[in-house]
Amino acid sequence: MTATQKVRACLWFDHEAEEAAELYVSLIPNSRILEVSRYGDVGPGKPGSALMVSFELGGVRYLALNGGPIFKFTEAISLSVDCADQEEVDRLWEKLGEGGAYSRCGWLKDRYGLSWQIVPAALPKLIGGPDKLGAKRAMEAMLQMGKLDVAALEAAYRGA
Repeated sequence: MTATQKVRACLWFDHEAEEAAELYVSLIPNSRILEVSRYGDVGPGKPGSALMVSFELGGVRYLALNGGPIFKFTEAISLSVDCADQEEVDRLWEKLGEGGAYSRCGWLKDRYGLSWQIVPAALPKLIGGPDKLGAKRAMEAMLQMGKLDVAALEAAYRGA
């Protein structure tokens, strides 16, 4: 771990930690698997299966643990992705949501149950912009969306 990141989140999976980490690093630029430690002859996991996976998403380090079915993810924790444009929003929305569940306001659960917020870079400027009525319209529009639509949010901000 680098000196600039002393703390990292540990994500508890039943048995899919390595598969999930591989999916995540394939979708987010500047991401990679750092290390995989495997179960030996002792432990709840099958010998040779992943116990812990250390990985980076967008340069931020995480751990994934195969701890068994005891604990499940809830929306109380989510990973938020700042997307450069609508194309990135669309791609991540489709790929991360595949086999999971889509929600509202840019939220989805992936096939492992982990919640994600897929957020276009323009959103904070639109819902917190200097035009208070425009910001209100953009917020109202966002609250009606599943996947966030940058053009529709911008149009709402402008009052179009």
